Amino acid sequence: MTEQEIKLPDIGDFDAVEVIEVLVKPGERVTAEQSLLVLESDKATMEIPSPFAGVVRKLLVAVGDSVREGTPIAIVEVADSRQTVAPIELAATEAEPHAVDVPDPAPAAPSAADLAPYTVDAPQPDAHAGPSVRRLARELGVDLALVPGRGPKGRIIEADLQGYVKALVAQGGAAAAVPIAGIHVAAPADVDFAKFGPIESEPLNRVRRIAAANLHRSWVSVPHVTQFEDADVTELETFRQDHRAEAEARGTKLTFLPFLVKAVVKALQEFPHFNASLDRGGENLIVKRYYHIGVAVDTEHGLVVPVVRDADRKSLFELAAELQELSEKARARRLRPEQLQGGSFSISSLGGIGGTRFTPIVNHPEVAILGVSRMAWKPVWQDGAFVPRRMLPLSLSYDHRVIDGAAGARFTGRLAALLADLRRMLL
Repeated sequence: MTEQEIKLPDIGDFDAVEVIEVLVKPGERVTAEQSLLVLESDKATMEIPSPFAGVVRKLLVAVGDSVREGTPIAIVEVADSRQTVAPIELAATEAEPHAVDVPDPAPAAPSAADLAPYTVDAPQPDAHAGPSVRRLARELGVDLALVPGRGPKGRIIEADLQGYVKALVAQGGAAAAVPIAGIHVAAPADVDFAKFGPIESEPLNRVRRIAAANLHRSWVSVPHVTQFEDADVTELETFRQDHRAEAEARGTKLTFLPFLVKAVVKALQEFPHFNASLDRGGENLIVKRYYHIGVAVDTEHGLVVPVVRDADRKSLFELAAELQELSEKARARRLRPEQLQGGSFSISSLGGIGGTRFTPIVNHPEVAILGVSRMAWKPVWQDGAFVPRRMLPLSLSYDHRVIDGAAGARFTGRLAALLADLRRMLL
């Protein structure tokens, strides 16, 4: 019998994460790959499994601790130290692992002495900050060049960022302006809604808070334009219905979404500027030669956008199976971090819910997103008479800094043509 120290494996692009749950106790016997801890980052929760079977002799972390790759987490007594398993694969879940969300405590009112150091008259020449601080600044929409660093050697720490935002609000009161992506936006009005009648405060869960910050940043920093188009999908829907049984025999469902992904990839190959991102300085366009398609999934915890990687290399049935798997994992909060990253274009489909059209918000740093509404039968003039055709409403929002209106119209027109005749995808 030997004792083995378990260290936290590679957890991806996370500087430090918090332990939110310990799943085992000292003296408990565990099996290989049994989960020991649950960690939470700003994007996902992750279960950390044991690399081997044995008896837990000591836990080296507790709830609330901040850990990173290489942190010792437990000591396990094993019968044979050579009996280890393959490298650990982390299972991650989007959103809160708990059924009840606890609101953050209200921050104390800052004093004048606390706020004085954060008054800024001019941008700082250099902004030195760690990954977690830069991530928080992006979520808040704050330019770090405007934040004085009070850490070692002028490094910006989280307290500096919080103090700077508090100072902006305190100095301007209700009319305070917070710089977001170079734009000064008036602070929200402080309204006592209880004066007008009964109210109930419901804290937003983590997914909705993060989504709100990202959507706000995209909306104020990206000049949006939305192009609308109708696609005649009568023949496509007939083809889909004819092959549903074959899909079921393969263990999946052939929904409309795989066809849409296929058509989008074909259109992106013909219009590469829609599959791109602006660099941070806004001076160069980064055109991507891969096709990773994000697909918005509606869950009880909020909107989640898992990514289908290399969609151009997959068949309709492969896309159908992967989309079904990603949707199920999203709703069960079992997505891994890498399944939420790297998208080059996004699709948001409300066809199963309803509506005629909507204006989706671009998923920054992407430059375009396709919205899809419910298909409906409509009379269409063909060969001297009105005939019933099944029409699919498309709503394409795009970054007007990269894409002009003519390109937007050409893209939606080509996409509608691809959906109207599947044979065009072979050309």
